[in-house]
Amino acid sequence: MKTLVLGASNNSERVAYQAVQRLLAKGHEVEAIGLKESEIFGVKIQTGQPALEGIDTVTLYLNAERQEVYYDYILGLKPRRIIFNPGTENPAFVKMAREQGVEVEIACTLVMLSVGVY
Repeated sequence: MKTLVLGASNNSERVAYQAVQRLLAKGHEVEAIGLKESEIFGVKIQTGQPALEGIDTVTLYLNAERQEVYYDYILGLKPRRIIFNPGTENPAFVKMAREQGVEVEIACTLVMLSVGVY
């Protein structure tokens, strides 16, 4: 399963950084998009809306306001699910995703990974 971490950062204190680390440790393929190009754990952090294929899960680390410019991009990736981590809750986007048949989880990726329900 390939996961897109949207809101990725090379700051080790950020939860998105920890998500990339733990996803890789659990054997998941990871793509990352953030504000600045960088690299963490061998994963290139890209900027903008790069062409990506095979995304199963998008895990969000952007607040609702900052998600708006990504709505069409994310839905265009045709993910199976979107995870809204704490602080990223967005009823409007949840509704849009569900209307397109995308599974929505209001959850914490780190907790999901730690308890084996990712």
